[in-house]
Amino acid sequence: MYRRVSILMRKHFVSVLVLCVALIASLSVRAADPAKGKALFQQNCASCHNVHKKVTGPALKGVEERWSDKKLLHQWIHNSGSVIAAGDPYAVALFNEYGKQAMPGFPSFSDADIDDILAYIDAESKVDVTAKTDGPTATKGGEDSGNNSLLFGIITLILAIVALILMQINSNLNKLAADKDGLAVSEPVPFYKNKAYIALTILILFVVGGYFTINGAIGLGRQKDYMPEQPIFYSHKVHAGINQISCLYCHAGAEKSKHAMIPSENICMNCHKTITDYNGPELFTAEGKKVNGSAEIQKLFDAVGFDKETKTYTKPGKPIEWTKIHNLPDHVYFNHSQHVVAGKQQCQTCHGAITEMDEVHQFAELSMGWCVNCHRTTKVQFADNKYYSIFEQFHQQVKEGKIDSVTVEMVGGTECQKCHY
Repeated sequence: MYRRVSILMRKHFVSVLVLCVALIASLSVRAADPAKGKALFQQNCASCHNVHKKVTGPALKGVEERWSDKKLLHQWIHNSGSVIAAGDPYAVALFNEYGKQAMPGFPSFSDADIDDILAYIDAESKVDVTAKTDGPTATKGGEDSGNNSLLFGIITLILAIVALILMQINSNLNKLAADKDGLAVSEPVPFYKNKAYIALTILILFVVGGYFTINGAIGLGRQKDYMPEQPIFYSHKVHAGINQISCLYCHAGAEKSKHAMIPSENICMNCHKTITDYNGPELFTAEGKKVNGSAEIQKLFDAVGFDKETKTYTKPGKPIEWTKIHNLPDHVYFNHSQHVVAGKQQCQTCHGAITEMDEVHQFAELSMGWCVNCHRTTKVQFADNKYYSIFEQFHQQVKEGKIDSVTVEMVGGTECQKCHY
C-alpha cells in the first residue's frame, strides 16, 4: 500500500514538474525590442514606408489592426506574393491600390525581427508629429551660447585695470597724508614708468599671447561647426529624420568601403521622379531665411536634365558641385566600414544629430585627441562579433569574469599605425 502511494506521488510530482517547466517556458517568451526594430526599419523599410503618412507604400500606423491574423502579416512581410496568390481580400486590395506592384519580400527576417519592427511601429505611432516650430532652430557654425570665456576674459581685463588705478590712487593718497604730517616721501612713480608694473604687464601679455598662439596652432586645419552653403538646399532632417530614409541608402559606401561617398544624382532621382514638389514642413536656413522646397527640387531636375511634366530626360546632365564638410589630414587613415560594420557605430557618433539638421555642419572637431579619447572609452560589441574572434584571451577573461567589457584601446585602437601610415 505504501509503495503504491509512493509511486502515485512520484507520478503526480513529475506531472507538476512538467507543467511548471511548460509554464516557465511560456513566460520566458522573448519580448519584442522596439530599439532593434527601429534599426531594422531604417535599414530595410524606411525607403518605402513612413509610420505616420503614405509614401511609396502605405502609412504603417495601426498596421496590425488592419490584418485579420498576425501570422498572415508575418507571411506578407516574408513573401507578399504568396498571400496575394492565396486570395486574402485585404492583401489583394492593397496590391491593386498600389498599381499591382508587389511589396519586396524579406525571407531573411525571423519572426522575432518582424515583432521587433512592429513594436517600433507601435511605439512610433504614439509620437505626436503635429507639433511644429514656427521658425528655424539651427544656427550657423561657430556660435556657442554656452561658451562665456570671452565674457570672462573681458571682465578680468576690466578688473585688472581697475586694480591698477586703485593702486595708483592709494599711492597718491599716501603721499598727500605724508605731506600733511610733514614727512619726507619720494614722489610716486607713474605706473607707466614703474618697473614692477611694466614687468607684470609683459608677463601677463606673454602668458595670454602664448595661450592664444598655442590654441590657434592646435586648431589649424580643424573646422568644427563648419557649415558651408550648398548648391542645393538638402535637408537631412526631412530625408533621414521625418521620412526616415536609411543613411546607407544614400551613403552606401559607409558599410562597404573607406569612404561613405556622396550619393550620385541617380540616387536622388529614384525618389524625385515621382516626388516633384515639396509638401513637408517649412524649411529655413540657419540665418532664418525661408526656403522654397519645390524650387530646390527643380535645381536637381535642372542639373540632371529632367522634365517633371513629361517625366523624361530632355538634356545631358551635369554633376552637382557639393561642398565637402568633413575633412581629415592626408596622413590620417579613417575607414567608415570598419567603424560601421565591425565597430557597430551609429552615424550620430561622429556626425551628431544628423536627423535633426536642415543644413549639415561638422559636429565634432575630429582631432587626434577626440578620436583617441573615444577609443579609450568606447566598449566594442565583443560578443558574437566575428571581427574580434581572434582575441581569445579577452574572450576567456570575459567568461571568467575578470573583465566585464573590452574597449577599442584594448584591441589596439590607440596604436599609432592604426591611423597613421
